[in-house]
Amino acid sequence: MPAFIIDETRHNAGMDRRSENAMKEPLTLVPYDPHWPRRFEALATRASAALSPLPVRIEHVGSTSIPGLSAKTIIDLDVVADPADVPEAVRRLSEIGYVHKGDQGLAGREALLWPPRERQHRLYVCRADSPALHEHILFRDFLRANPEEVKQYERLKRALAARFADDRVAYQAGKASFIDAIMARIANG
Repeated sequence: MPAFIIDETRHNAGMDRRSENAMKEPLTLVPYDPHWPRRFEALATRASAALSPLPVRIEHVGSTSIPGLSAKTIIDLDVVADPADVPEAVRRLSEIGYVHKGDQGLAGREALLWPPRERQHRLYVCRADSPALHEHILFRDFLRANPEEVKQYERLKRALAARFADDRVAYQAGKASFIDAIMARIANG
């Protein structure tokens, strides 16, 4: 199973009341919102200011980064840093309210819980050589370049959301074979 398919489950599992409440809410997909890139930019700008002058880049990943794809209204950010800078990046983000939750079983990626009183979003500090980061970017870029695949993924996500509205783990697991097939196509060129 691709590393990133279980991000939501690992990111929220056992964290605190905010994440526990988020996991209990019924899963709802909404049509693509053209405001999502602006929400990402606002979150990325704030994180970038906190991280300066560390040499990082911040990637918009996940379903909200794919034009035309329905998604949960949760922005995903991957902060990409040199391996030596990851601890300092985590420290600086903690200073602006993020709560470090460790790698949650995915080496090379540190999960941070969104600050209190903010809209839920996911932020990861990733080593530049992280396999989870690499998968996020490859999958995102493939879908951005292949609108027919976006339509197939949309249909799958909608069917899974209808079937597993109260079971986010099953919803995530249901997407695995589609994602595995895409990743295999990418690997085979």
